[in-house]
Amino acid sequence: MFDPILLIISLLFMGIGMYVSSRLKNKFAEYAHNFLSNGLSGNEIAKKMLNDHGIYDVNVVSVEGELTDHYNPANKTVNLSYDVYHGQNISAAAVAAHECGHAVQHATAYQWLTMRSRLVPVVQISSTVLNFLTIGLAVVAFSMPALTNGLLLLFIILQSTITLFSLITLPVELDASKRALSWLNHSNITRGQEQEKAKDALNWAAYTYVVSALASVSTLLYYIWRFTGNNQDE
Repeated sequence: MFDPILLIISLLFMGIGMYVSSRLKNKFAEYAHNFLSNGLSGNEIAKKMLNDHGIYDVNVVSVEGELTDHYNPANKTVNLSYDVYHGQNISAAAVAAHECGHAVQHATAYQWLTMRSRLVPVVQISSTVLNFLTIGLAVVAFSMPALTNGLLLLFIILQSTITLFSLITLPVELDASKRALSWLNHSNITRGQEQEKAKDALNWAAYTYVVSALASVSTLLYYIWRFTGNNQDE
């Protein structure tokens, strides 16, 4: 069954997401041409930040791809894309410090990171099941309308898990950037305009998580609205 409201929600946030993603890539590309006055690479900055926080059991490694940078708490590795790992520019410094911010969170048992890590396997299952149920909802609504409410309720439960994960991700990412910028400033890795540009880059990175969270909340509210509306009609 064609659902115009859900389509509008999806297209709206897809458009916003594409805009933010485009701006993010442009910012990182721009600041990648602004070389640091200290000449340090992302790899060196990451190792220095970890050492300054007394963290010696986390490895910094280079991985393939663009914007594939992440911290893996399972094997304690800060994974930096090739350009960030070797880059001696503001973008590389901002990303490397941000990912190390997650390592610091892990080392200090930051509660929001702990909660997000525990939700990862549940969210993976929920996302997979939702992909299959999306087709199932259309079939059931058309051929067996009596089962629609039950399926919508399942949608709400699964989407609630994904939405919770998206919301918990916000403080995790914002806090990692806050730790990164504070350390970059106090350690004199970025100075003056370098610090402002690093902050700008990380702000745009944060906007992607904000858009994702809003999209998830909107989708959840839509399913609740449909479920409530169906019950009122009966």
